[in-house]
Amino acid sequence: MSNAVMTVNIAGVELKNPVMVGSGTFGSGMEYSEFVDLNKLGAVVTKGVANVPWPGNPTPRVVETCGGMLNAIGLQNPGIDTFIERDLEFLKAYDTKVIVNVCGRTVEDYVEVVERLSDEAVDMLEINVSCPNVKEGAIAFGQKADALFNITEEIKKHAKQPVIMKLSPNVTDIAEMARAAEAAGADAVSLINTLTAMKIDIHKRTFALANKTGGLSGPAIKPVAVRMVYQAAQAVKIPVIGMGGIANAEDALEFIMAGATAVAVGAMNFHNPYTTGEVIDGIQDYMIKYGVKDIKELTGCV
Repeated sequence: MSNAVMTVNIAGVELKNPVMVGSGTFGSGMEYSEFVDLNKLGAVVTKGVANVPWPGNPTPRVVETCGGMLNAIGLQNPGIDTFIERDLEFLKAYDTKVIVNVCGRTVEDYVEVVERLSDEAVDMLEINVSCPNVKEGAIAFGQKADALFNITEEIKKHAKQPVIMKLSPNVTDIAEMARAAEAAGADAVSLINTLTAMKIDIHKRTFALANKTGGLSGPAIKPVAVRMVYQAAQAVKIPVIGMGGIANAEDALEFIMAGATAVAVGAMNFHNPYTTGEVIDGIQDYMIKYGVKDIKELTGCV
């Protein structure tokens, strides 16, 4: 083993390395624990959890596409009660940081979950603002700077843990959104969430997803994600967590060099459940090869 320093710090929380998993692609680690040593990960980011159980969207809700996949799961989740009893209880056995992804339909929904988690063994909160805001005509919280500012500010009043705002890429100016989150007190931002997309089944002459549109993830979105992470990192002083199509260490290093303090592996967990470990090892190999003593030397180096 080398003496290459892989630890990173996000809002006072030290991760043993900069690699975490993308919310919604890893459950809470249970399904993956036979493939992945969860202790090796910088952090486990849970699937989105709401104040009450959500059934999600009708099927079909996942479809493959060139270089990626579309999903319209609709944030199906068992609700905060089951999540605390089952998922958080499971994660206590592992030496990794726990980041809980929080979703809701109103600001009050989010606040309720954030308050319920205040005394739990949770290191950080990641707020999914790509949820449709039912009070604002179903426009996602993360698509208007003022709505993003308001929800961030309100959550910060109630949160005991550091708050990461997960930004939607379905906006005109990602830097404006990152600045709004920072101005409202966010401790970090993560991006990108999925890009709104569509696939049509020409044989059935209908939409491939019951929801018509879905979120595009996977390698197809990586160049867009790297660009947005760079723009966000240029715009704010708070840490940026980069994600979107990371398949290997080379991809992860692109995000880090663009300005990301940490990265998350998402869709590739479905394709190859060993991806996270391979990314961690690959970053270390790169650092040894190029004589990089500390990962921080690479953050934003371009």
